[in-house]
Amino acid sequence: MSRWVIRHPRYKDQKMMRSPGTAGFESRRAHIASSRLAGAIATSLAIGTLSLCLVVTLTMLSIRATVAMPMP
Repeated sequence: MSRWVIRHPRYKDQKMMRSPGTAGFESRRAHIASSRLAGAIATSLAIGTLSLCLVVTLTMLSIRATVAMPMP
């Protein structure tokens, strides 16, 4: 266990201890509801990502087609 000493004169006799497992991702992993739920979430995220890419691609192609048209 690591300890830090506070360097302020008001707290010269007090020490601060770090709680175990509180820094970053060192704590234990939380349990998920089920593997099927995690799979369903991953699938829906993948479908959402692909549909967003399709919308952006169609928008870009539409803009290019519009810019390529001659002005009347």
